[in-house]
Amino acid sequence: MRQVSVAGMALLGAGIIAITYGLARFVLGLFMPIIREDLGLDTTAAGFIGALPFLSFIAAVVVGPRLTESLGPRNAGTLTVMLAISGLLLIAGAPGSVVLGLAVILCGMSTGFSSPVLADAVHSGVTPTFRGRVNAVHNAGTSIGVGLAMPISAWLLGNWRGAYVSFALLAVFAAMAAYYWLPPTTATAARAVGHSPHTRVSTEQWRAIAWLSMLAVGMGMVSSIYWVFAPDMIVRHGGLSAAAGGWMWLGIGLAGLLGSAAGDLMDRIGTARTHTLAVTMLAGALALLAWLPNAYASILISAAAFGMAYMTLTGLYLVQGTRILGNRPALGPVLPFLAVAVGQAIGSPLSGWMIDANGYPLAFTGFALVGVGVAAAGSGGRVIGPVPAQGP
Repeated sequence: MRQVSVAGMALLGAGIIAITYGLARFVLGLFMPIIREDLGLDTTAAGFIGALPFLSFIAAVVVGPRLTESLGPRNAGTLTVMLAISGLLLIAGAPGSVVLGLAVILCGMSTGFSSPVLADAVHSGVTPTFRGRVNAVHNAGTSIGVGLAMPISAWLLGNWRGAYVSFALLAVFAAMAAYYWLPPTTATAARAVGHSPHTRVSTEQWRAIAWLSMLAVGMGMVSSIYWVFAPDMIVRHGGLSAAAGGWMWLGIGLAGLLGSAAGDLMDRIGTARTHTLAVTMLAGALALLAWLPNAYASILISAAAFGMAYMTLTGLYLVQGTRILGNRPALGPVLPFLAVAVGQAIGSPLSGWMIDANGYPLAFTGFALVGVGVAAAGSGGRVIGPVPAQGP
């Protein structure tokens, strides 16, 4: 392992997140219309399959901190990307819903492991001054992965299986980079920056992270319908071509890069205001798509608003979780990210059922109204900053 600079750690983490979050988890929605057609899935079945990576994410993120602390960021990070490679290849060869379900479960596991791995790596190898920004850049890696899907899907036209093979090949390079550059152990690097990650968590810290996680559940539920069914909606309800979904995902990816500034925005206007603004924008993106799904201008504006809002919110949960649990860096982002996945696991099958029962516009509108409620709940200033840790 070679010593990597702060910028190098930021780029490395962003690349790993691009694979595990962007390509292995969130790109599924882009290909859902053609996958549904090829494998004969109805909307409800697609919703349940869309929930599986969120459920496996929950399982993985629970054990992720212990795995990272036991294996070290290097070995745990390499394992994480290898799971993504396995899942991507299984998706590429899936003959039906059962194998597809198993594949997305593996992809979800890779996503769940990656957050604690990188949080620990940043804490081990980056000085406190730069940790917030590096973590926010890592979070923006989701946008890179989502954005990459568009040119690959355009190049391969309707060949979703070939696209997933291409994603797996990209992941091979990420696995090699993780093994070569991530810190091998936690304790040695942590002592080098003068901070132990294993002190006890105080009651005040638990209260703060619990409230942040409650808001994250709501955000995850609101966002789930967009990730799974937005391209499906504009193709099946809006009457646009499948290529329009690629442009949507590119818009999400490009606008989502602004989420790397989440930490700076929180410092400038406050965490509560940042959260309220971003969730309101998320709800607006759903509402716009609900009522104008057949115009390129509206879907691109919706995609950009969704990407900017979602990446800002996940950046906020990552940075704020790490700040609240600064003495447990591998655990810091786990609980709010776990909460997001819980919301998405609830919202994905629910959205499929609502679309079958009431149609796309009413389903998207209903989820947008839930977003308004989440924005209001987070506007009271209770999304607090770092709190004292319990002694070791």
